[in-house]
Amino acid sequence: MSDCLFCRMVAGEIPADVVHQTDRVLAFRDIHPQAPTHVLVIPKEHHRNFGALAAADPALLGEVANAAHAVAVQEGLVTEGGSEPGYRVVTNTGPQAGQSVDHLHLHVLGGRGLGWPPG
Repeated sequence: MSDCLFCRMVAGEIPADVVHQTDRVLAFRDIHPQAPTHVLVIPKEHHRNFGALAAADPALLGEVANAAHAVAVQEGLVTEGGSEPGYRVVTNTGPQAGQSVDHLHLHVLGGRGLGWPPG
């Protein structure tokens, strides 16, 4: 059994509210949402962070990005072509940036106005 929380979700050892899935990507609702829509999108294969996946498998990174947009469309945040109102995609790399799980995950946030810079 892996110690990685997200790997355990992929393996079905920990339940997740799955909203989108492909052979290599899993998307599920965040348990502490920061917006009306807050979905995490992860590669099913373990990669520690954005840079690690970019170096190891750029094609999979593209699949994760495509899945993030598919979730935004599915959740009604944008149209297929990316029209209004919009959404935000965030990833944190390293503890100083706020990464709390050492498995790459993109946050898809939307459903309300999102200011910049984030609080």
